[in-house]
Amino acid sequence: MSMDSTELRQHLRGPIGDDQTSPAWRRSLWDFALAFYARPGIEAACLQLQDGAGLDVNALLWACWLDSHGLTPEAEIAAGDHPLWADIRAWQDQVTFPLRRQRRVLKKQALANPAIAELRETIKHAELLAEREALTRLQALASTGQGIRPLSNADPQLARRLSIWLSAPTFSDLRALHTLQARLDPPSPSD
Repeated sequence: MSMDSTELRQHLRGPIGDDQTSPAWRRSLWDFALAFYARPGIEAACLQLQDGAGLDVNALLWACWLDSHGLTPEAEIAAGDHPLWADIRAWQDQVTFPLRRQRRVLKKQALANPAIAELRETIKHAELLAEREALTRLQALASTGQGIRPLSNADPQLARRLSIWLSAPTFSDLRALHTLQARLDPPSPSD
C-alpha cells in the first residue's frame, strides 16, 4: 500500500530543513546522511555492508532516514530489481561506481606521487557529488510516497527489516546492521 502525499507529509512532520541542529526527521536526506555517517561506527558498518555484502550505502542511508520518519519501504521495494530502483541503479552503475573504482585504483599510487594524490582527491570529490545526486533521487522517490508505508507496531526493528536485503548474511553483516539501528537514535545521557 503506497502512501498518498497527505500521509507522507504527516510522517515528514513539516518542511525539511538543512541545518545540522534540526532533528533528523527535519533534515534532507543528504544532511541526514552526512550527520549519520559521521557517528561512531557508521562508516565502518556501511563499508562492511557495501564491500562485504554488496549493499548500496545510499539505499541503507535512505532506509535509516525513512525509519527516522516512522516510514519504511514496502517489502517488494527491497528487491533490487524493482522498477522504482531503475533510475538510481543506472546512476550508480554509470557514474558513482566507476568513480569509486578509479579512486580505489589510484590509492597506492597517490601515496608516492603528489600529482596522482591531487587527481585522486578530485575523483573523490566527484564521487561524493555523485553520491549526493543518488541521495537526492532517493529523497525524491520517497516524496512520491510510492513504495513507502508507515511503520507499524508489527514491523520488526530496522536491522531485521534491512537483513532481507542480504543474499547470504554473515555475522559481520548482521552486526553492521545492528550498528546502524543502534546509532540511528542513540540513547540520551539520561537514558
